Amino acid sequence: MLAATSFSLIIPAIEVGEDDIKAAIIVVIGILLGGIFLDITDKYTPHVHMLSKDVNTSSSLAKIWLFIIAITIHNFPEGLAVGVGFGSGNITNGMTLAIGIALQNIPEGLAVSLALLREKYSKSKAFLIALLTGLVEPLGGLIGISIVEIAKPILPLGLAFAAGAMLFVISDEIIPETHKHEYEREATYGVLIGFVIMMFLDITLG
Repeated sequence: MLAATSFSLIIPAIEVGEDDIKAAIIVVIGILLGGIFLDITDKYTPHVHMLSKDVNTSSSLAKIWLFIIAITIHNFPEGLAVGVGFGSGNITNGMTLAIGIALQNIPEGLAVSLALLREKYSKSKAFLIALLTGLVEPLGGLIGISIVEIAKPILPLGLAFAAGAMLFVISDEIIPETHKHEYEREATYGVLIGFVIMMFLDITLG
């Protein structure tokens, strides 16, 4: 998620902008808005914090759904970017971006499914929910390709908003959760390995 945030959301959001300073400002605003949105979502989801002593199944499940919301939010502007790529007439770039994002979504969908299976969801329900988080991407693609002139200006803000949502969940929930039970070093290496794998996929697949 951290690598996807950096290389699939933040960097493309900056590159889409025509003016570097303006693009940077838009990305800053988008990231902050995305983080605030997830913070509000977190506060109005009835649960206790996962790291507290009175953690229970319902609180763990609430955090997983916060993670699923972040993944879903992140998928929409990626689909929008693919649609804009095809809609602008550059089929090669659009196809490369679509393939790269599709391959990147495999581990994301797997993460959603495994998290739900841990909470005793059935395999079919876990698969269906993971599938639904990805279906917002073709929806974003259809919007992007249909109204490319409208979608292109809002694309940097959408990508940055998704990046902010992802960063909030990564910092507030995922990393603290992985550093419990004296597995800090293993979790750190997990972040490093996951980051370089996703970085390699994002860069080599466009």
